[in-house]
Amino acid sequence: MSLETIRLSQTARDQLVWLKRHTGITHWNVLCRWALALSLQDDSTPLVKEIVTDSNVEMSWRTFAGSYGDIYLALLKQRCIADGEEPTDEAVSRTLIVHIHRGVGYLHGRRELKSISDFVTLAVT
Repeated sequence: MSLETIRLSQTARDQLVWLKRHTGITHWNVLCRWALALSLQDDSTPLVKEIVTDSNVEMSWRTFAGSYGDIYLALLKQRCIADGEEPTDEAVSRTLIVHIHRGVGYLHGRRELKSISDFVTLAVT
């Protein structure tokens, strides 16, 4: 597992397709950034620890993080520490995948999300 390439499960892919269709947000990386932020906001530990990354959705770390790569990396390392893990490359990669998947599930469950404005409202409430 590596931060160089981020792969998603078929379930996450299907949920992202639904989100793209219903929100008009067309880029996987943008939706995944929102998903990560939403999941990291939840202090609880994600229940799923192992994700089968069996879909054709994959992106590079650079595409996912954009110019905020250092910030996302710091957030992931902090979350590892908060969860009692050493922030090794493997732990950071696993944390990223687990939190993206949990966040995508959260977003998919919020059927009222219809636009970027709804995402912003969700973030500030």
